[in-house]
Amino acid sequence: MFSVFKKLDWFFKHYWKRYTFAVIALMVASAIGLIPPRLLGFAIDQIQFDTLTSKLLMIIIVGYLVLIVVHYSISFLWDYTLFSGAVILERWTRSKLVDHFLKMTPTFYSKYKTGDLMARSTNDLKAIAQTAGFGVLTLVDSTTFMFMLIAMMGFTISWKLTLAALIPLPIMAIIMNKYGAAIHARFTEAQAAFGNMNNEVLESIRGVRVIRAFVQEKQDKTRFEKMTEDVYEKNIAVAKIDAMFEPTMKILVGLSYTIGLGYGTMLVFQNVISLGDLVSFNVYLGMLIWPMFAVGELINVLQRGNASLDRVNETINYEVDVKEPEQPIEVSKVETVKFDNVSFSYPGTKINQLDNINLNIINGQTIGIVGKTGAGKTTLFKLLLRQYPGIRGKVSISDVNIESITLEQIRSWIGYVPQDQVMFSKSVRENIQFGKSDASDEEIYRVMELAQFVDDIKQLPKGLDTKVGESGVTLSGGQKQRVALARAFIKNPEILILDDSLSAVDGKTESKIIDHLRKERQNKTTLIAAHRLSAVTHADHIIVLEDGKIVEEGTHEELMANQGWYKEQYEQQQLDDEEVIS
Repeated sequence: MFSVFKKLDWFFKHYWKRYTFAVIALMVASAIGLIPPRLLGFAIDQIQFDTLTSKLLMIIIVGYLVLIVVHYSISFLWDYTLFSGAVILERWTRSKLVDHFLKMTPTFYSKYKTGDLMARSTNDLKAIAQTAGFGVLTLVDSTTFMFMLIAMMGFTISWKLTLAALIPLPIMAIIMNKYGAAIHARFTEAQAAFGNMNNEVLESIRGVRVIRAFVQEKQDKTRFEKMTEDVYEKNIAVAKIDAMFEPTMKILVGLSYTIGLGYGTMLVFQNVISLGDLVSFNVYLGMLIWPMFAVGELINVLQRGNASLDRVNETINYEVDVKEPEQPIEVSKVETVKFDNVSFSYPGTKINQLDNINLNIINGQTIGIVGKTGAGKTTLFKLLLRQYPGIRGKVSISDVNIESITLEQIRSWIGYVPQDQVMFSKSVRENIQFGKSDASDEEIYRVMELAQFVDDIKQLPKGLDTKVGESGVTLSGGQKQRVALARAFIKNPEILILDDSLSAVDGKTESKIIDHLRKERQNKTTLIAAHRLSAVTHADHIIVLEDGKIVEEGTHEELMANQGWYKEQYEQQQLDDEEVIS
């Protein structure tokens, strides 16, 4: 149970001054809180023996007021210091998670669902923060403050009475331990169910148009209701154990009160203790309710925090698949890009997605990559982007193995427009500026002209300031592609990768974009993967992939003369275009 504190020792060591001050202040406040009951007992004894004077009463009242002010001031300090530390832990851990997410490769995201990662970044972090705040409070109160109370009751009133009243404590420890184990197991299940529900909600929102198109609203609603019911049942299972803490504590505290009052009254009649002592003792018993209850809360909070921390640590401790080189080699300029006998298979598969690829690209060339769906075009780009480990053979830039070049440097050279364009829930301007944060409107309009998006921006209600909506929902497929192209163009990268990035635009627009590309990127490398072969006819070199192998290569003219798949596909597409035009 207490292992959660050991797992968080890196945080407590860093903020040891903050937590030391908070704990000491909490203990001082607790100690001050023990004084008023003794003053009350003293006053009652003075009244009983008729020795209370107005001067003594005034001293007692002033003493109470001073204690209240001091106790409030110290309590504010420990409360602020302790719980602000918990907020810092939550912020710090969330930053670590996001930083980790940004380093992760597609392998990680295929293992963990988005909804589950969101649950770990929200609910689990709240539970961890509560451990560093409320958990520390209950730990101090259930140990130090409880022992202070017991010592005060035993040393200043009666050890016999104190030990008798504390008989229920061992019973409480056994019961709380059983509750804690059950809370840990059930809370872990509840958090996992919450993560699955999150993922289902995300998929439903993203696919809402498809759901409507196939009239699947009722089925989706039914599926979601089943998931929410599962989350509800698992949280109810947690709540059932949680709900047993308080009544159990009340029964045990009530038992302590019964013993305290019964045995205490007998001791008063025997003149072992005074009436004032009995009143003070019962006030202390009342104060003991919180420390005893804090034991249950401590177990509850620590078990929840432990379960959540295990889930978060599992994510953070996931090792990066693609690692930075131990001794990176600095490359000043991209002169060549080479694939030398490169073979590759995705993690968990035995079939090669790329097989013995040899390709030599000289700076300034445009390379066309074509082939059937699933031939390996995108995989080739992912290896150049270093998104996967396990490359067999050698991929090099300027004759330096890319595994010896830092990831930041490699990706700083590359402008990538993937098949599925990612639009952020921001304005058109901000989406394009993602490629160059300080880009002016003049630069933005220039790249929009290259991407044939100027006419479209005029039709949008607020021009460049138009919000594209989540995932670019307010833009058409062709518009999203062209915004993504503009975002890559404004970066002016050494290597531009277009992965079937013109599929949603018409042939005329595609032709204009290609013409602009040829003029703008004469001295820089461009890699174009396409199903529509008209996008690569201008390329300096074209390779045809089939089942991960290069089956044809050459210029457009050379491939047309080969009488192979390329010629057959090109002629078929030309016929299709003529039919559309006619």
